[in-house]
Parts: sequence; C-alpha cells; structure tokens
Amino acid sequence: RERERERELSLVLSGKANWECGFGSNMATDVVEAPSPTSQPPSHFSQPRHFYLAVDRIQFKMDTLVDLLGMAGRRPCLPMVVCCSTRDELDVVCSAVSNLSYISVASLYSDLAEAERALILQKFRQATMRWNQNATVQSGDDSEIGNEEQKSHLIVVTDACLPLLASGESPITARVLINYELPAKKETYMRRMATCLATGFSISCNNTF
Repeated sequence: RERERERELSLVLSGKANWECGFGSNMATDVVEAPSPTSQPPSHFSQPRHFYLAVDRIQFKMDTLVDLLGMAGRRPCLPMVVCCSTRDELDVVCSAVSNLSYISVASLYSDLAEAERALILQKFRQATMRWNQNATVQSGDDSEIGNEEQKSHLIVVTDACLPLLASGESPITARVLINYELPAKKETYMRRMATCLATGFSISCNNTF
C-alpha cells in the first residue's frame, strides 16, 4: 500500500493526476471531481481533483499527516499549505512536522507581526516560482534536500489568518493543500481553496471513527 501511495503521489506531482486530502468528518464530502488535462504542464491546472484518505483512529491522524508530508516534502521546492481550524491545531501540527529536515516550516497566526507575515508569504511565493520552473525535476538524494533553497516549503495557517483577497492580498498559491480538519461550513472550505490553491491538488483525510 505504501508503494501504491507513493506512485499515486508521484503521478500527482508530475502532472498526470491531481489529489486532494483532508482530515475530518464534519463536512460532507460532496465535492465534484474534475479530470485535469494531462497535456498541460503541472503548474497550469485549472481545477484540482479531490481525493480523501480515511483515518480510522484519531491517534493515527497526526501520523498520517507526517507520513504524507514525508512523501510529498522530499520533492525539491514543493510549496505546501496545511489549513487548521484552530490555533491549538496549528501548534500541534507545527510541533509534529518541525523535525522534518527537508521541509522549511512557517506558520501564520493572529498575533503574528505584519512584517513577519509579509516575509513568510514572500518566501513562500518565491518557492512556488522555483517549483513552477522545475516542475518536471524529480526528487534527488538527501544531499540535495539539505540545501535550504531546495527544501519544500510548508505554511501552517488557521482560517482566521488566510489571505484577504477582498482587501487586495494575493493568494498563497500552493501546489499542495492539506485540510487537517475539514471545516463545518462549505464556504470556509471554498475560501481555503481560493486563497491557498490556485493550481495543484488538495488533500483531506476523513475520520471513520
């Protein structure tokens, strides 16, 4: 199963498939899947395709997230976002992924200084540009991953701190969006998609307990 999951992820990142994943059971999973054209380069998908991972034990939820980031994060410069519903969730996620040496982790929360927030978003958008320029490059060995610029970039954010598009703030434009907890309201979910995922795929893991 692990090899199959790695193969699926490889297809997604190479542009031959799109994959969405999120963690939670509050919202109905009725998002319509739309096939993405394989003739277009990976950085030009017009609509993501949604997939879901089932988590049958709450204690496995964080392990599933770390395993997922462990596979995806080894892609050089891959821009990823994890959306959380609360600050407590954000803190737990940041603590769990902080030891992944091949991922540069930053977080956006309500009491973050504006200058620091702007710097985090600027660095992330630079990582997105590098990913788009090298979308067909396969992951190298661990020595390449050790280079700071080659690390995948991850932003962990709460719904309250998502970019305000109506105020002129630019979207984050990640390649991978992970919903650690699916929001109860569909409008919140759609806002996550609009502000975090211009192209690429989103990931949602559903609780089955």
